[in-house]
Amino acid sequence: MDLSEIEALIEANVPDAEATVTQPRGPDDEDHLAAEVVSPAFEGKPLVDQHELVYDALEEKMTTDIHALQLKTRTPE
Repeated sequence: MDLSEIEALIEANVPDAEATVTQPRGPDDEDHLAAEVVSPAFEGKPLVDQHELVYDALEEKMTTDIHALQLKTRTPE
């Protein structure tokens, strides 16, 4: 799985997002990912809603390609 493809999906579907996606367990474990997403769209939203925006952006990848996603979300400030 191409990490830049996952970053692009997030950035295309979460307004003004900057995403960084890594494989924290190393390159041999492609379905366990970590993502840090920065977006002003998270402002004033509870953490659950912030994460839901990212999960919605990934659509079927969350059920077909990604087994686990360690997710950190924050606003630009």
